[in-house]
Amino acid sequence: MTRRTGRKIKITHVGTRRNRTDIPTDIKQSADLFDIIQQDDVDIVVELMGGTTTAKEVILAAIEHGKHIVTANKALLAEHGNEIFAKADSKGVKVAYEAAVAGGIPIIKILREGLAANKID
Repeated sequence: MTRRTGRKIKITHVGTRRNRTDIPTDIKQSADLFDIIQQDDVDIVVELMGGTTTAKEVILAAIEHGKHIVTANKALLAEHGNEIFAKADSKGVKVAYEAAVAGGIPIIKILREGLAANKID
């Protein structure tokens, strides 16, 4: 991934309800998700909590702070996708959601890049 992105990928923070011993000590842990998304060393927020309430609040706050988003949260995107994508577009950040659509099938990239010349509604 480093070679493809041109940047080293490093996990800096993990939001967790309880202190975990299976996470390396150089990764900060916090139950305060809103504090994590404000950190300067966080560029991308990966949402894995599910649901549509707290997940939406965290994602919208992260976008407001200029963080890119990765999510597999189908329910969230079904209910609030238009709002999330509009906010991300206005802030110039990306929302990656391929796993929410077809899991291991890279359909979004194919539609976005391979079929770019076609009009799809």
